[in-house]
Amino acid sequence: MEKNRYSAETKWAVVKVKDKLSGQFTNRQIMEKYNIKNVSQIKTWMKWYRENQLHRFDQPIGKQYSFGHGPDYISKEEKVNREIENLKMENEILKKYLEIKEELKKK
Repeated sequence: MEKNRYSAETKWAVVKVKDKLSGQFTNRQIMEKYNIKNVSQIKTWMKWYRENQLHRFDQPIGKQYSFGHGPDYISKEEKVNREIENLKMENEILKKYLEIKEELKKK
C-alpha cells in the first residue's frame, strides 16, 4: 500500500477552507474536493494548525523537524510571509466570530 502525498498547498487549502468558512463544508465534502483518502488526515492538519506547528505543513512524509522547525531550504523571508498569512487568516476568523456574536445578541 502506497502512502498518499499531499502538497503543502493542498494542506493549507484544506485548513483555510475548514477554518475560514467555519463549518460550511463537511469533512466528507473537503475529502472529495481535495481527493483526501482519510478524515484523520484533515484532523491531523487541523491539529497542527491549532497548535501553531506551521512548519509541519512543508515537511515530507517521515520527516520530523524539531530543531529549526522546518526544512533548511525554506528562506527566512518565506517563513515570515507564511506567518503573516496565518495571522491574517486568524484575524479574518476572529472578525467573523465577532460579527456572528453581535448578530446573536440582537436576536
